[in-house]
Amino acid sequence: MTDISSLSGKRCALVTGGNKGLGFEICRKLAENEVTVILTARNEKNGMEAVEKLKLSGFSDVFFHQLDVKDSASITALANYVKSNFEKLDILVNNAGALGLVIANPEDFRLFKDGAGFFQVVDDNEHLLKGIFEEDYDFAEDCLRTNYYGAKEVTTKLLPLLQLSNSARIVNLTSAFGELKWIYNEKVKAELNNVESLTEEKIDEILEWFLKDFKENNLKANGWPLVLSAYKISKAAINAYTRLLARKYPDILINCVHPGYCQTDITSETGPLTPEEGARAPAMVALLPDDGPSGIYFSEMQPSTF
Repeated sequence: MTDISSLSGKRCALVTGGNKGLGFEICRKLAENEVTVILTARNEKNGMEAVEKLKLSGFSDVFFHQLDVKDSASITALANYVKSNFEKLDILVNNAGALGLVIANPEDFRLFKDGAGFFQVVDDNEHLLKGIFEEDYDFAEDCLRTNYYGAKEVTTKLLPLLQLSNSARIVNLTSAFGELKWIYNEKVKAELNNVESLTEEKIDEILEWFLKDFKENNLKANGWPLVLSAYKISKAAINAYTRLLARKYPDILINCVHPGYCQTDITSETGPLTPEEGARAPAMVALLPDDGPSGIYFSEMQPSTF
């Protein structure tokens, strides 16, 4: 059991997918701000090595616990660990993510995106991406299970511990690809944008509709994105869920943040920002003052529109 007496007065944060890239740098930035950090990762060896690296950098109050966001038993075990060892949670950063496809040819992808960056990955260029991206139903389903349903279940199981904090924060990592402009189905856009009438059930219905259309090759016919389709829909869903939660829990600051286009595994190490630079915005949102905003989408360091 962790000696919580030594952590008295310090805020406690938990970061999913914290063993590398953006997640690791978010852990580092929180630790730099005198926050106790629970770094989680699916792979125990990788997670332990990440914690050891932070400890060698001088951050003693960093702890590891295994977490697979797609495994309910793993999430429950994590919640029990936090409750037993830390009693409450102040900050949750839902960072773990999946791209929903395989970049089959990373070298061609690097050549393709050079010049205009990741935002050449649009439906107009779908024909140019054949052979570079491989998207199929299994990848799409895994993407939604990780980016949306996984983050939602982690949040739900940790909410009782967050409610014990007098300065709780939830930060959901999103993407500029989660903005509603990438969806052409006006009914879906309207439902995701109407936070007053939005429910979790409606979000579930939209995701089920998307997966059905994906399986039946009806994405174009029904106005879904064609490139990075599951990733875009998963991030639009997490943005909607963020707004929903913020309304439901006014005592917690709950926001989503696009960290910028970063050099990580998920982008084949392309992008103008290093993971360290990309971690600035999520860390800032995690450390918002008590009078800070809630239910907001931050595009890097600035509030933006959904």
